[in-house]
Amino acid sequence: MKDIIIPKLYNYIAVFLTFSCNYRCSYCINYFENGTFDGKVITGKEWVKALNRIDSREDLPLTLQGGEPSIHPDFFYIINNIKPELKIDILTNIQFDVKKFIKRLDPDRLKRNAPYASIRVSYHPEVMDRKDTLSKVMRLRDAGFSIGIWGVMHPLHKEEILEAQDKAKKMGIDFRIKEFLGDYDGTLYGTYRYEGACDRRFRKNCLCKTTELIIGPSGAVYRCHSDLYENRNTVGNLLDISFKLEDGFRSCDWFGHCNPCDIKVKTNRLQQFGHTSVEIKDIC
Repeated sequence: MKDIIIPKLYNYIAVFLTFSCNYRCSYCINYFENGTFDGKVITGKEWVKALNRIDSREDLPLTLQGGEPSIHPDFFYIINNIKPELKIDILTNIQFDVKKFIKRLDPDRLKRNAPYASIRVSYHPEVMDRKDTLSKVMRLRDAGFSIGIWGVMHPLHKEEILEAQDKAKKMGIDFRIKEFLGDYDGTLYGTYRYEGACDRRFRKNCLCKTTELIIGPSGAVYRCHSDLYENRNTVGNLLDISFKLEDGFRSCDWFGHCNPCDIKVKTNRLQQFGHTSVEIKDIC
């Protein structure tokens, strides 16, 4: 199959290996609206075939995520068989067998020149034990893996997040804070580029252009996270021999039901603040 060339302005490659997760956080961004997920999950061999079509750059890795990516039955096979020229990052809640992880994976395969860790642990005090999380991170760090922790500053868990961050820093662990996105107690939290885009009070037409390659568990490619989580409007599939990535504006009639991940103001892959995943125009 022909290579898939990543456009120069693309900032992120999101590979959702599975939507399955061993936790169900009350504020999970995957369930911001309905969460109508596609149930199909391709095999490890299919993932490797699909992902090895991608022609990316040194500073633009494949980010394996979910759900919880380590739940995919071929998790280790996928990482060990992605072509070496593709860099790999992982977003995880680290609820896997650390001993097995260390045995099956080479730390250098998950390491690159970047201003943040390749393995990024999402810490959710609502469902995760702090001591266990820090212990696992230390074991992986000591084994040579590039790893750090990110905590979501949910209004209910601010104190716990800050305590965990202080503890981590004393242990020499990189612990960073992420803005909480979503609803809590009647308020929508987050800093967003486009007013009303995720208020879910109306539905309008627009033209939208992404800076991300978003790949669902079936290998399907989506315009945005909202389409991904609601399982609508795929633009193709990496396993389709004729699939070609197009860089440009696409028409959309779901403005007002955007997912916060797509329209929040955030840092880009270089940790420069002010980036938004999509550009939206001609709203009507």
